[in-house]
Amino acid sequence: MRSIRPGRTTCRLLFAALLLAASAPQAPAAEVAPTPPAFVPPLLTERQVARAVASLDGVVGGAMTRTGIPGVAVAVVYRDEIVYARGFGVREVGRPEPVDTDTVFPLASVSKPIASTVVAAVVGRGLIGWTDPIRTALPAQALSDPYVTANVTMADLLSHRSGLYTGAGDLLEDIGYGRAYILSRLDRQPLDAFRSSYNYSNYGYTLGAEAAASAAGKSWEDLAEDALFRPLGMTRSSFRYADYLAHGNRARIHVRRDGKWIAEFERDPDPQAPAGGASASIADLARYLRLQLGAGTVDGKELVDARALAATHAPHAIPGLPRTPLSRAGFYGLGWNVGYDDAGRLEISHAGAFFLGTSTYVGLIPGERLGIAVVTNGQPIGVPEGIARSFFDIAENGRPTVDWFGLFDRVFQAMYAAEQAPYDYAPRPADARPPLPLDAYAGHYDNDYYGPAVIAVDGGHLTMAMGPEAAPTTWRLSPYDGDTFTFEPVGENAVPTAGVSFRRAPSGAVSRLVVDFYDRNGLGTFERRLPR
Repeated sequence: MRSIRPGRTTCRLLFAALLLAASAPQAPAAEVAPTPPAFVPPLLTERQVARAVASLDGVVGGAMTRTGIPGVAVAVVYRDEIVYARGFGVREVGRPEPVDTDTVFPLASVSKPIASTVVAAVVGRGLIGWTDPIRTALPAQALSDPYVTANVTMADLLSHRSGLYTGAGDLLEDIGYGRAYILSRLDRQPLDAFRSSYNYSNYGYTLGAEAAASAAGKSWEDLAEDALFRPLGMTRSSFRYADYLAHGNRARIHVRRDGKWIAEFERDPDPQAPAGGASASIADLARYLRLQLGAGTVDGKELVDARALAATHAPHAIPGLPRTPLSRAGFYGLGWNVGYDDAGRLEISHAGAFFLGTSTYVGLIPGERLGIAVVTNGQPIGVPEGIARSFFDIAENGRPTVDWFGLFDRVFQAMYAAEQAPYDYAPRPADARPPLPLDAYAGHYDNDYYGPAVIAVDGGHLTMAMGPEAAPTTWRLSPYDGDTFTFEPVGENAVPTAGVSFRRAPSGAVSRLVVDFYDRNGLGTFERRLPR
């Protein structure tokens, strides 16, 4: 088993319906509109929903046969009743323990709508407002633009319109840094246009949730427990990775290698917990669906203020313009993808994924009081999305009118192809130049964003160590061409091979290094520390 420190929550682009949409401008909104859209009478009958529910065993079984994914759990809520909840397959390949309704799964970015519900509870109590600048709760937090620092709100951060780019902070998580360090370095990140751009940002989202926790005077993890999980009876849910590990009945995460599923990685998402660190059973998610469809009330008790919760379902940003004149735009709310169907019905959803082995989905049609949650223990290939969309399609039309699994498989294949690194270090050039004596490269190299990189000689090879001083990530560097070496990154963002290029001063001495994998937004240059 390979153990890897956490990487990005990988759901950075994995709400599949918006996966291929281009960013588009969106006008700033001074206030959050908490009023839901005009009510559309239900169009589905009980018989239609019952037919779709009855089809789920076959839909899930077919998906598992088609893909081999090890484990799946599904729940459906209709008119405030849990009408379906079932586990399929096994928690870990090669072991007999079955998935059931109490099996705990990592949720990846399905954490986001859960987190926005927690924040809505804080907003409903009047402790902070959606449009209050977060500096009222986090006065020391800064971004790279003073105006944005002074004005950015929770609504800006939870709708991904703060200007922080996709992936901001994720690579720090890959090499082992914690939440406090990563948030403290966001002021080094360049910004896109404030409130008129959309960039899916895990750490922007985490920052917004941290503002709510600060306003409530609690840690994020304690706030979620007190404001949502305990009152709602979500007894197997948490934003702490240690709690997930403590469950005997938990699903291991799996990746697919040459057509076979293996439990190769561990994935600790604690640093960006509000954006991707929740875990839960499908039984708990069914209770969560009841809360959402009940406008914050369950069993006659209001747990979250209805107006504050309604604000999370409203459009706040436009991830992309319609792809054709006949199609419509999708929106992002506060932790939700927001859309409207041909009948004008509101649809909200969110997908979650870790490339290291998790994919999840929740989708609701509030006007029908209908929702579905799907969790799996396999890397994203479109299984939970395909199950959910097949279910809604059968409810609406009596049968799947689209091969949803084939469609989402193509979407995810395109996404994986787009993630390939823009550089290729294989094979090594036949005429590669030799490096300098290895001692010429050894030393400390400083970087204000990533911290120091320590280059050392160990057993006739160069090594590079980066990350927290107490537990750095260390790589062996392999000669490639002259002053350029290669290494294998780790974590959610990993590519097979990346390069480390040493640069020389006019005197010929090595004075800096550039790590191309970490040079996003120009942050990957490390200056050699001069001896005192």
